[in-house]
Amino acid sequence: MPSITFIDSSSESRTIDAETGSTVMEAAIRNGIPEIEAECGGACSCATCHVYVDDAWMEKTGGPSPMEEDMLDFAFDVRPTSRLSCQIKVSDTLDGLVVHTPARQG
Repeated sequence: MPSITFIDSSSESRTIDAETGSTVMEAAIRNGIPEIEAECGGACSCATCHVYVDDAWMEKTGGPSPMEEDMLDFAFDVRPTSRLSCQIKVSDTLDGLVVHTPARQG
């Protein structure tokens, strides 16, 4: 099972195990990760699961799709490493993934 480390806005780190095939958002919700609201439940129709992908992982996670980019317009403090965690599929190649959560969502 791949592990994902979430670092919140106060620099607290939480590492969880995530099921392959799920999304980063689903893993966050199942594990009670703070600062991930996921109001739309993963439908890519809000920006409340916004994360910053650690620079070292950007190539492996890839960039946002056009639809995701549209939703990121509604996110708070968008950066070049911004992604919606509902759009990042967990795979074995993402074992060790590090994402940061913003102080507030959308």
